[in-house]
Amino acid sequence: MYELWIDLLQLTLPERTERCLNERLYGAIRDAILNRTFNAGARLPASRELAAGLGISRNTVTRVFDQLMIEGFVETQIGSGTYVADVQGSVEKSATSVNGISAAPLRLSERGAALASHSSAAVKQWGAFMPGVPDVRLFPHARLQKRVARVLHAASPGVLSYPEQAGSPVLREALVKHLRVARGLQCDPSQIVIVEGAHQGIDLIIRLLADVDDSAWLEEPGYWGIRRLLEINGVQAHPVPVDDEGITLPKQSTPPPRLIFTTPSHHYPLGAVMSIQRRRQLLAYARQHQAIIIEDDYDSEFRYTGSPVPALSGLEADAPVIYVGTFSKTICPNLRVAYMVLPQALSDYFQRAYLDVYRGGHTATQQALGEFIESGEYAQHIRRMRGVYGRRRDALSALVEARFGSQLLSKEASDSAGLHLTLRLPPSIDDADLARAVAQQGVLTRPLSRYYLGQSLSRGLLLGYACVSEDEMIQPFDVLAECLAKVL
Repeated sequence: MYELWIDLLQLTLPERTERCLNERLYGAIRDAILNRTFNAGARLPASRELAAGLGISRNTVTRVFDQLMIEGFVETQIGSGTYVADVQGSVEKSATSVNGISAAPLRLSERGAALASHSSAAVKQWGAFMPGVPDVRLFPHARLQKRVARVLHAASPGVLSYPEQAGSPVLREALVKHLRVARGLQCDPSQIVIVEGAHQGIDLIIRLLADVDDSAWLEEPGYWGIRRLLEINGVQAHPVPVDDEGITLPKQSTPPPRLIFTTPSHHYPLGAVMSIQRRRQLLAYARQHQAIIIEDDYDSEFRYTGSPVPALSGLEADAPVIYVGTFSKTICPNLRVAYMVLPQALSDYFQRAYLDVYRGGHTATQQALGEFIESGEYAQHIRRMRGVYGRRRDALSALVEARFGSQLLSKEASDSAGLHLTLRLPPSIDDADLARAVAQQGVLTRPLSRYYLGQSLSRGLLLGYACVSEDEMIQPFDVLAECLAKVL
């Protein structure tokens, strides 16, 4: 047995890729035990003998034996030696059968199976004409990273430890000032919770404010991501049609929802701006029925003509509105920083719950981002990107009109806002099939029908222009146009 161990280890040690000798020796012995080259009860050479046979330090062998014993791969019998432990017996029994009954296969919960079987997230997230994706190449990442490095260099233990607040105080203070100017929203830092993306914030909203089988209104069509979060939390999603003034209110008596999700500043995906009359009506309805409005302000920074549209949550004092904002469109999605502005009555609950459920983190990055906003560089970047995206929007609109005329462009194309255009297609065209056909040739789009919870009332394609320059969009548009011409 001694010779077999030596022969095996002399063969396998040179083939292993671990950096340290003790890691290579540990891995070789462990694998020999797991793959049953040596079964339970087999005696290992004494540490002195193994070290001499391999020409290595005895201390190395001793450290490896100690680690293997801690993990249960070997066991030592005083005065007798070191032996392979029975690591396979219990595994075999549980993996095959217990008392002759086959083990049940691993399975998802019913909720998990429903969620996993209907994924809507795109496999590819970058390229012409992926909607909702900014040009991450144009953000001054080096300047932000320098701030992050400076924060880390001077970081106190509080910055590096588990956070005591739901987000960096520096970022929350900066957001208070930014939102007052940019969105007409009056709040204080205690009302702001920093989250890792809008999805995480909306998930926490649903968990804290809705019970299983409660109902929530979703704009129809509307963002599919919210639908998935409601589903996984057991909340019933009810589609509510939108018109030119935004989400509509029921004309007949219907059970009121617990939550109302809306995009009042720029409806996603059709682009309507909620009128002041509709905003007042929606706020009154929410107050009357004790519903909470969730204002998803996903891209309001990018309006290319006219003045910015003020936030719904700033329209009335103590409005029953939770404002959700994000840096995914203005900086980059991978930053994973978003925020919620909560009514004062809810802020303490959300602060505590966020730290309990998600723990939080990335405080240094958040502090650097807060300093970036305070310096004025963030507003400067937004102004610059407004010009870039406005030109790209005009270029894509011109390509569509030159090839197909203006009949395919939905009327929100003239509203000049957002990060995508919507091509309206005849109801006879399967926009999902068309999107798949275009994707096979490397061009990314989103079918409009996927944004309907109920029966799709419109067909079309969402074309994002933010992440593709004017020159870069010509070739993929030709591919798209050829596929489109075949079905029109």
